[in-house]
Amino acid sequence: MLLVLLLVSGYMGLHWSEVAPQLASQAETPLQMGLAGPLFWPLQCLQALVVVMVCAMPDLLLRELSSLMAASKALTLVVTLLIVITGGLYLLHLAVLTEVLALAAAVLLARLDLSRLRVAPAPLLSACGLSVWVLIGIGLGTWLHSRAVGLVG
Repeated sequence: MLLVLLLVSGYMGLHWSEVAPQLASQAETPLQMGLAGPLFWPLQCLQALVVVMVCAMPDLLLRELSSLMAASKALTLVVTLLIVITGGLYLLHLAVLTEVLALAAAVLLARLDLSRLRVAPAPLLSACGLSVWVLIGIGLGTWLHSRAVGLVG
């Protein structure tokens, strides 16, 4: 399943390499140009890292989130609004939601496979290792795209 995770993240790197120039050419406002230009790759990688962190340490994150929400009603409202707004934004762009769900499924399958093999590092170590693995796959996908464009163009 680690190879499947590498292939999924490699595909995401290939896809993002193809989409980035198209987004930059379609940008109309300065904000869109900033998000499609130099901020595109850091934001996409940050999104992938957040998905890996949430999927690699769900019990730890949910325990901390529930204790934070139990602290006060105001924090409960803020966290709930943040989750609903973020979920709504992802639902508005179903292509992005599809990428996030595919990456999350691959991370969870890799984590399940590692636990079946009785390889259970600390949650933070597991999250960091899987994050590095996903970033390596994204880098490989980007490199393959640049090689293919160099051979064709």
